[in-house]
Amino acid sequence: MADLDDIAKLADHPAVLEKQITKALDTTMDVVAIYGLKIVGAIIILTIGWMVAGFIHKTIMRAGRRATRIDITLFSFVASLAKYTLLVFTVVAMLSAFGVQTTSFIAVLGATSLAIGLALQGTLSHVASGLMIIVFRPFRIGDRIEIGPIGGTVEEISLFTTELRSTDNIRIVVPNSVVWRDSIKNLSGYDTRRVRIEVAMPYATDTEDVIAQVEHMVAEDKRVLKDPPPVVTVSKVSEVAVTVLVEAWVSQGDVQGMQYVLNRRVKKLLDQKRAAEAEAHQTAQSTKS
Repeated sequence: MADLDDIAKLADHPAVLEKQITKALDTTMDVVAIYGLKIVGAIIILTIGWMVAGFIHKTIMRAGRRATRIDITLFSFVASLAKYTLLVFTVVAMLSAFGVQTTSFIAVLGATSLAIGLALQGTLSHVASGLMIIVFRPFRIGDRIEIGPIGGTVEEISLFTTELRSTDNIRIVVPNSVVWRDSIKNLSGYDTRRVRIEVAMPYATDTEDVIAQVEHMVAEDKRVLKDPPPVVTVSKVSEVAVTVLVEAWVSQGDVQGMQYVLNRRVKKLLDQKRAAEAEAHQTAQSTKS
C-alpha cells in the first residue's frame, strides 16, 4: 500500500514523476552502455578466438599433409595442442573484457587445475599416453592396427583419444591411455605379410595331388612373392584327417584379397576332386554290376 501511495503522490506532482523516470532511464542506459559493450566485446573475442583456433588447426594439418619427411601424426598432435591452448587464452581474454582480474583468475585457475588434475588423473594420463605415442610412434595415421579386441585404420591422434575407422566403416574412439596400456598389433608395420590357411582332408583324398595343384595355383598368382617362397605341405595328421598348410607372402595391400582368393580356389579344387572321385567310384560300381 505504501508503494501505491508513493505513486499517487508522484502523480500529483508531474515534474517529480518526470524527474524520477528520467533518472531511471539514465541509469538503465548507463548499465546497458557499460555491460552491453562488454558482452558484445566478449562475444566478439570468443568468436574470433574460436575461428582462429580452427584456422590454426586446419593450417597445421594442411602443412602436415604437404610435408614428406615428417610424420603426419606429429602434425595432428601439435594441431590439437595449439587449438586447445588458444581456446584457453580466448577464455582468459573474454573474462578480462568483463573486467575480471586475470592475474588473480590465473592464480585461481592454477590452484583449480591442480585440484582438477588430482581428481582427473585418468584424463591427464590420456594426454601423457598421447605424448608417448607421438614420441615412440608405434603406429602412424593411415596404419591398420589392433588394440586388444579393437581394430581399424588410424584416422587421428589427438590429446586425449585415438580415432580408428573399422573395415565396415565404423568410427571407433579409443582413449590414449587404453591404447598405450594394451598391446598394439600394427598390421601395416612392414611392407609384406604372410597369408596362411589350413585345409583338413580325409585320408581317402590324394594329398600329394592336392599339394601339387595348390603349388601350381599359388605359383601362377602374380601377387605371391618369390622370396620368401610359398609353402604347401602337410602340417598335421590326426586320426580322421590330414591337414594341408598353405602359406604365401604378399605385399601389404594384397593380404585380404589373397586370403579370400586362396580360400575360394582351394575350396573349388577340393570340390572338383571330390566330384571326380565320386564319379570314378560310380563308374567303377557300374562296371562291376
